[in-house]
Amino acid sequence: MPSNAKRISRLRSLIEHPRTGESERAAAQRMLERLLEKMGQTEPVGDRSYGSRYHQVGKHATLDSVADMVRADIALARVVFANAGHPGEVAVSHPIADAPDSITYSVETPYFGTIVVSIDGIPDDWGWVSEDGIETVSPALRALADELTDIMNAYNHDGSDIDKRFFGKVRARGETLVF
Repeated sequence: MPSNAKRISRLRSLIEHPRTGESERAAAQRMLERLLEKMGQTEPVGDRSYGSRYHQVGKHATLDSVADMVRADIALARVVFANAGHPGEVAVSHPIADAPDSITYSVETPYFGTIVVSIDGIPDDWGWVSEDGIETVSPALRALADELTDIMNAYNHDGSDIDKRFFGKVRARGETLVF
């Protein structure tokens, strides 16, 4: 997969660069590990499943600290994957980087056990399509919501003998896109 190889290369360059700030380096390291984990697709042990980034915040982390990590991962994705590359290279597509610049994200913990990522500033012609007078979510907005869900779920756990760490939602225009 050339696109994954390009992402890995960019993340490693950012991690190894001497002028990269500590928080940005840590977020890049988390993204790299999540990408490598996703490529490996390891099977969970027993009935429990843990997100690829679960160990980064620890099992006793507060929901606010998990939300901070999600916020940092989203901010880093906007920076890392926004670079267009050089002429003649294959363009690398990433839902967060491909989203319009007017889009803003907020990560909140409005009540116990829930993290909500809200997408605001979505241009109507980019985020929704109308077919036969019925407005639905566009494929681009759906891909963005799925990517944000992947980032959130990387910090979660689940199983029959353990509850989820949190329930994640992605919202746009007051509508829940992913629950």
